[in-house]
Amino acid sequence: MLNEPKISTILRELSREKAFYFFTSIGNYTGHRSASLEEFAKEILEVNVKSLEFHLYRGDFEKWIAQTLEDSVLARKIRELRDAKSIGMDLRDRLYLIVSKHFENLRRPQPALTPTGFSKQKATSVTFGRTLSQENRKTRTQE
Repeated sequence: MLNEPKISTILRELSREKAFYFFTSIGNYTGHRSASLEEFAKEILEVNVKSLEFHLYRGDFEKWIAQTLEDSVLARKIRELRDAKSIGMDLRDRLYLIVSKHFENLRRPQPALTPTGFSKQKATSVTFGRTLSQENRKTRTQE
């Protein structure tokens, strides 16, 4: 599980110099760029699928995600997608699902962890009826 500073680093807005620029081939810029993980997820749906194929199979996505966004978990998932050899609309759909789901999980508030690694949750108890001993105590206090 990632800690808050790490999540903030991954979700931050990047400078133009560190943004991801989409190309369909070397020298053929699409006009699309992403300066955050959120923008990256949105651009997956907008950019030409040839650009997605070009960058995925060169390792550009996983490199930018690992080195610039500093997200090794998502970079590993992207590498696994590359190894699956998806192309076309299947690639777009799978890439979008991976990135958008990861983004939403990072935005969701993370539960606090105890030293053992279990999340702290408020203890709750639900009572649907009184036990016999509870009834006996109630009766004795009324007497």
